Amino acid sequence: MGRTRNKFLIAGAALSALAAVLHLGCIVFGAPWYRFLGAGEQMAEMDLAGHWYPTVATLVITVMLLVWSLYALSGAGVIRKLPLTRLALCAITGVYVLRGVSFTPLMAYFPGNSTTFWFWSSAICLSFGVVHLVGLRQVWARL
Repeated sequence: MGRTRNKFLIAGAALSALAAVLHLGCIVFGAPWYRFLGAGEQMAEMDLAGHWYPTVATLVITVMLLVWSLYALSGAGVIRKLPLTRLALCAITGVYVLRGVSFTPLMAYFPGNSTTFWFWSSAICLSFGVVHLVGLRQVWARL
């Protein structure tokens, strides 16, 4: 690919891939990782009991994050253009930003998570979203 690669979308791809690896850590290392990463005590307890739900839910999130990473690489010009790249990157950016700013209403649905968890996870998601937004803006015309 002869065009310049977008550093922000490459960074966004790396961030999504890192998040995917951390989620895999929950599956490998179990309840302590679910607790540390803020999945809540219920997920940790289900994992300890050998329930299938934490593993399946975490795998779904992992796959989603890896797909998001591929779309960021596609938008960055590192890999070939994937179908609906512009739409996918808009959606990915929107999800990250929305998750980052909507922690207050989300807290009511997940009462087991601490305020510290909500602060840091929201800041991380908002940061990921801003990185994607800057990169998306820079490559918009060529998508």
